[in-house]
Amino acid sequence: MPDRSLTGLYPILSMPFDDQSRIDVEDLQREIEFAIEAGVDGLGIAMASEIFKLSEMERDLVLKTLVQQVNGRVKVVMHTGAQGTALAAAYSRQAQALGADAIMVTPPTLLPMPDAEVVEYFKRISDAVSIPIFVQDIGAAPVPPQLAVEIAKRAENACYIKVEVPPTPPRVAEVKRIGRNKLVIFGGAGGRELIGELQNGSVGTMPGCAFPEVFRRILDAHTSGLHAEAETLLQQHMPLLDMYKESLDVSYHLTKELLRIRGIFKNANVRHPTVRPDEAQFQNIRNIAKQIGLQTS
Repeated sequence: MPDRSLTGLYPILSMPFDDQSRIDVEDLQREIEFAIEAGVDGLGIAMASEIFKLSEMERDLVLKTLVQQVNGRVKVVMHTGAQGTALAAAYSRQAQALGADAIMVTPPTLLPMPDAEVVEYFKRISDAVSIPIFVQDIGAAPVPPQLAVEIAKRAENACYIKVEVPPTPPRVAEVKRIGRNKLVIFGGAGGRELIGELQNGSVGTMPGCAFPEVFRRILDAHTSGLHAEAETLLQQHMPLLDMYKESLDVSYHLTKELLRIRGIFKNANVRHPTVRPDEAQFQNIRNIAKQIGLQTS
């Protein structure tokens, strides 16, 4: 039976690149330590890591680096979705072999499939591994609650879901209602709706990794019954969380800029193709970080 005990804070790592667009392993290791020191329960490599811009050798390098650096201190989740079922299954087997504790999978997007084929896609991936699968429900590849539950029924290891299609709180509630605890629910979408997700049945969140200590405080406050304090903390940081609303591409740049000014990354390089925000947006994110007292180097 797959491990259904994962809960809490699982930030998705940003991917550091040097001036030649190579993965900066030193910065990646620093980011991992930064997150662990903030009290995360797990770490992920996924869309926020620009995983779709990585070669297979780079995917392996990043996952090996994460597993070795973590050294069992927190859980590791690796995104293994692909446009073909055989490829996704191969990515999934490799992730398990390299030490991932769980994988996260999106349905194919280039050739959208009927529900029956999406269920079969997840079943074949589930059959290829023995570790848990997070079904990722995102705007580009939505997995409605009823479909998610059907996947969980057919694919034994698909026992988690990361809900990101907005508005997320009612979607979390619907998965909880019809799933009858068949799926362990996490929220995503940058963490903007974290409180509502928790109130509706989520047991964790997978935000970005620019300020994990903030999410730790919010989760701990909510778990302790300090709901007003948790809501206040979330609202204080909403100007930073709003950067995730603009676009995934913009969020890459601004997240990395926060990691740069916090002394984690040497630069805020995003791998091409990308459209760099203008300097006013970068200055705005720096000003917001300063105004709310986000600790910087």
